[in-house]
Amino acid sequence: MAKYERFEDLPVWQHAIRIGVRIYQLVESEKLAKDYRAKDQLIGSAISVSNNIAEGFEYNRNRQFIRYLEISKGSAGELRSQLFLLLSAGKIDEQTYQESTWN
Repeated sequence: MAKYERFEDLPVWQHAIRIGVRIYQLVESEKLAKDYRAKDQLIGSAISVSNNIAEGFEYNRNRQFIRYLEISKGSAGELRSQLFLLLSAGKIDEQTYQESTWN
């Protein structure tokens, strides 16, 4: 297994960043542009995913890193739930939902 020296080199962190960028783009869409509560929730959970991966990595202890990965996974679940609600409410379509989740 490869040893990573920086969290920026972790594929999971890189993927989390791509999801975060996608969420920032999504909240600027016409259907969500004025839904400030949804925007704040989506951005908050998306940012939490990559930030917790980075923070846990920086502790340089496996136990701490694992704990922060668990927190990050929880944030990813929160984000998927929010996106599913938006899909169900007709605020986003199926393709947008798929592109904005971990699928």
